[in-house]
This record gives sequence, structure tokens and C-alpha cells, in this order.
Amino acid sequence: MAEDVFKALVDPTRRHILDELVERDGQTLFEICARLTNKHGLGLSRQAISQHLAVLESAGLVHSRRHGRYKFHDLNTEPLEVIVTRWLKPDAPENTHEDPSDQRLR
Repeated sequence: MAEDVFKALVDPTRRHILDELVERDGQTLFEICARLTNKHGLGLSRQAISQHLAVLESAGLVHSRRHGRYKFHDLNTEPLEVIVTRWLKPDAPENTHEDPSDQRLR
């Protein structure tokens, strides 16, 4: 799973797609294409963006849902949270720098 997420994040176009979904979730393919063209100067075809969305969806970073004839794309941050917390150190116990002999005096 983590490998799929890293693979998805390697491509700058996919990162731009995620950036756009952070700004406004629930976009159609047409909306994503327009935002990528206007804000990032990416003149990719809808088919190319659709393929990028498929990679993001395969990694679990994007969920798609249909409403009538429209398909909306939503950001899912859970796979990122799993990766981030994987290497976090557990919280250190409080007062780790106290001298143990001080404990006896209390």
C-alpha cells in the first residue's frame, strides 16, 4: 500500500491534482482539467488526467463517486496519515530528564 502511495506522489501532475482537491473537494474531471490548465499551465488531455486520477485512486488517495452522469473525485488523506505516523516516535515519558533520586524526596 505505501509503495502505491509513494508511486502516486512521485509525479508532479498528480501532486497538483491533490493540491486542487485540497482546495475544493468533489470535482469532476472537467473541473480538474480546467484548474490544472488555468493555475498550473498544464495542457494535458482529459484522458491523461483521467489516467493520473486512476493512479491516485489505486493508491487510495482519491475516491470517485457518481451522481447521475457526473463523476466526482474526493481527496482521501488516510493513506498519507498511515505513512506519516509509521515513522513517528512514540511520545516520550514526561520528566525524562529528572534525576531519579529526586523522586524519593517527594
